[in-house]
Amino acid sequence: MRRTLISLCVLQAFSPFTWAQEVTTPSASLELQATTVTGEGDYETAQGPVKGYHATRSASATRTDTSIHETPQSISVVSKDVVEDLGATRLQDALDYAGGVGRANNFGGQGLTTFTVRGFTTGEFYRNGFPINRGYPNMPDANTIERLEVLRGPATMLYGRGDPGGTFNVVSKQPLAERTVTLGSQLNDQGMQRGTLDASGPLDEEGRLAYRLNVVGEGGDTFRDHVSTERYGVTPVLTWQASDDTKVIFEGDFMRNNHPLDRGLTRFANQAGTPSRDTFWGDKDVGKLHNDNNMAQLRFEHMLNDSWTLGGGFQWLDGTLQGNAIEANGPGSLSADGRTLQRNFNYRKLEWTDKDYQLNLTGHFSTGGFDHTLLTGIEYEDYDYQSIIQRSSAAAGTYPIDIFNPVYGQTRPPLTRTPTHDKENLKTYAAFVQDQVALTERLKVLAGARFERFEHDYESYVTGVKPWQAADNAVTPRLGVIYDLTDTVAVYADAARSFKPNTGASREGGGFAPEKGKSYEMGIKWEALDRQLSVDAAIYQIEKKNVLTTDPVDSTFSVAAGQVRSRGFDLNVAGNLTPEWRVIGGYAYVDAEVTRDNTLRSGTRLLNIPRNSFSLLNVYEFQDGALKGLGLGAGGKYVDERAGQTANSAFSMGAYTVVDLLSYYKVNDKIRLNLDVKSLFNREYEEGAFGNIYAYPGAPRTVQVGIAYTL
Repeated sequence: MRRTLISLCVLQAFSPFTWAQEVTTPSASLELQATTVTGEGDYETAQGPVKGYHATRSASATRTDTSIHETPQSISVVSKDVVEDLGATRLQDALDYAGGVGRANNFGGQGLTTFTVRGFTTGEFYRNGFPINRGYPNMPDANTIERLEVLRGPATMLYGRGDPGGTFNVVSKQPLAERTVTLGSQLNDQGMQRGTLDASGPLDEEGRLAYRLNVVGEGGDTFRDHVSTERYGVTPVLTWQASDDTKVIFEGDFMRNNHPLDRGLTRFANQAGTPSRDTFWGDKDVGKLHNDNNMAQLRFEHMLNDSWTLGGGFQWLDGTLQGNAIEANGPGSLSADGRTLQRNFNYRKLEWTDKDYQLNLTGHFSTGGFDHTLLTGIEYEDYDYQSIIQRSSAAAGTYPIDIFNPVYGQTRPPLTRTPTHDKENLKTYAAFVQDQVALTERLKVLAGARFERFEHDYESYVTGVKPWQAADNAVTPRLGVIYDLTDTVAVYADAARSFKPNTGASREGGGFAPEKGKSYEMGIKWEALDRQLSVDAAIYQIEKKNVLTTDPVDSTFSVAAGQVRSRGFDLNVAGNLTPEWRVIGGYAYVDAEVTRDNTLRSGTRLLNIPRNSFSLLNVYEFQDGALKGLGLGAGGKYVDERAGQTANSAFSMGAYTVVDLLSYYKVNDKIRLNLDVKSLFNREYEEGAFGNIYAYPGAPRTVQVGIAYTL
């Protein structure tokens, strides 16, 4: 294994935010502790740790500390315990068991570019309520996750632009009241080596100043030939209880990720078969793309009185993706022999900066005999992006390779073309209001609306590419009703809208109208087994219009005239079947298709969307006896057939089932050992596709071992 030593330059930056918290009992101060003791057990807060697999509260769906059982929306929470039990190193490993969340384009192994939920591909996701998907971010590291909250259906009313299928919010680890230091290490038989540090505690005697520091270093080979990776990350968090009423939080995440651009396998129609999943048709000496990401948040919470809380925040993102790579020339780049791939050598430098400002006010009051939780907020975001991509000639014979028997070390062709050289700026201004009203003890209503304006400017330095500007206003309302049939069973209905700006210019030279979506959802929530197990089910229909389609006058341009539709059913479960046996997973049925397009047939399937998917993680931990501290588990994932592109003619990725085995042993309060076998049956499959050309293969059977030691 090749090892590379690099130095991390940690940039200092600042930025703010807050989740407005619901005041359930009068309090005069904000506490540093994540949990408080109530009655006989620990009281869970919406941003704090989850006890086991069963979360009871969430801030992501309403931006207030609200019971999941009382929220009229399908929500899944993947806790830190799930992440640890899985031996997860990346956020996507945890998403696999969130229920109905699929993998899509990973941009050649660079990160979590897009994922799928409820029939739609989306790239909008958040960290502590701030958007973190700007540019080409690294895959978030599992070492920083306290809880991962998946929201199904539109989240536009609270968070702004996005697809109507859903999104997720990462709640990061926060400082603890007691000093603790945990060192961890994970190794696998594919060549991965990983070390982590998680340290926390107070910095003064009163506990008003506290810290959390997560550090990760990772490197080694992968199952893909000649594809090695490096990752280094530092994530500091500082909390300061400035007064009894005011709390300030600084959080940073500085990540360096080095990885070749690995598009996976090719899937051309005239291809003479499928190479083995480890075959790399790039070049072993082409180098890595260097993906550097910096994030800083500065958040505050200030209690105006016992009923009203003011919160705010600023987030700064800065990133670059730079280096050499090799890609196929396009849809017709496989020669007639079915094995010779015409490639291009290229260089790219992508740079982005994003600044996001938020200010929220939350109040709890009663009027007319009804209890209200009122949330109002304003937000401003300024996103800058610029890129340059240079490529070698696309002429046949310039840089070919045999995809079944690649010969590496060819002379790199010169960079003769610059097809991409541009910059863009997107500004958004938003204000929203939301009211949660308890009409009776059992009947509750959630209503809100967001007004958002965006201004989008694009300029290209490539000859013949026209600049464009687009600006529009959008109002995205949301209405939900939930009714408790019993103390543990509730039914709900929800309706919401979404919008997302389109990119590009029309034949006339102007920008496009934004995509607009609407969603209708009905469901049931059940707190079973003495409220230790959550079970929820929902049916939904989502429609999206103003999808870009081919201009009927000039096929080189597009018009915002397409429409797509998704409808289906999902079932999710999380919690404890017994004190020893915990589970999390879900089933999703999705019927997603094109309903209107100028070139695509009605009924065309959407890219990367399986009709059926299922996941379930089971873990049994012995609580006493000779086996006390031993945990044994199994996870199963089934993903149905998927289309390799939203097109009249597209390749299909076959259905697959993956079974994972996991085990751990808590030697004592300080030492935890784990041994996991992932993809037990070594099934060959494809995770996701891109552009009707590429499909990324799933990993083979992998044995992973690790240790965590708490000082």
